[in-house]
Amino acid sequence: MSQNARRSSSALAPAGARLPGIVAAAFGRHFEVRTADGLVRCHTRGKKNNYVCGDEVDIAPAGDGLGVIEALHPRRNLLWRSDAFRQKLIAANLSRVVVVVAPEPGFSDLLVSRCLAAAASENIPALIVLNKTDLVAGLPVARVRLQIFAALGYPVLELSALAGATALEPWLQGERVILVGQSGMGKSTLINTLVPEAAASTAEISTALDSGRHTTTFARLYPLGDGCLIDSPGLQTFGLAHLDTAALEAAFVEFRPYLGQCRFRDCRHDAEPGCRLRAAVDAGNIAARRFEHFHLIRTEIAAARRANPGW
Repeated sequence: MSQNARRSSSALAPAGARLPGIVAAAFGRHFEVRTADGLVRCHTRGKKNNYVCGDEVDIAPAGDGLGVIEALHPRRNLLWRSDAFRQKLIAANLSRVVVVVAPEPGFSDLLVSRCLAAAASENIPALIVLNKTDLVAGLPVARVRLQIFAALGYPVLELSALAGATALEPWLQGERVILVGQSGMGKSTLINTLVPEAAASTAEISTALDSGRHTTTFARLYPLGDGCLIDSPGLQTFGLAHLDTAALEAAFVEFRPYLGQCRFRDCRHDAEPGCRLRAAVDAGNIAARRFEHFHLIRTEIAAARRANPGW
């Protein structure tokens, strides 16, 4: 148990009383819940363990200075990912998703599209942070690859967490924000810059593999002024098997003005005549690369649903 959790445990409400709190970390069936008095180590009743960072809960004393989660407040949104057989709940009740990329190691623009689609499907605003701007050699390529997202209205902020995060701070004030992205993008360094007491671990990048070592193994919520910041494990995949075709189409925000206007109601936006999406691509109103991302993700979702008809 952490020192903060020990301090707050002794201040738990009397037996029978409940305290409101926010889930700050989850480890299997064990959770840390942040209350007005500090962190409390909690467990759940029975086998229920589907709580995530950002969940708003009520807890009650459970003896030995611990707590038990008694109730989950309705979620306003939920960021999660899924494949054919597994789902991973990431965080709830978010006011913003920040996708962190960097010039090195190379980032996947397809993964960025996946993260943005997951956020859009839950109506969560998103922005992109291009971190490590001190690595100037890779900046031109990174900027070009991000242009398709900036053209959609997604803000793109450039900074180097090693030199500070002033550009990002106004986007965090009073917000519940999560940082997501591939391993090695500098999320933990960014957390340390914004919340020095977090002491999040960092690691060297494996240049041989062109990928970062995973330094965060579970999501954790940190207070930040009158808001909070959630760090999350580095991603290499972000499945969207929980989205049906209509939801995926709507999650690509540039598609929305054209949806429902194709000649055929069941248009797959491949080679069908009268496809409004393909016409928008040909006219330059939808980026060909984003259209490719849509088809790749849709094909993956279809394969997942064939493998597991339970979706």
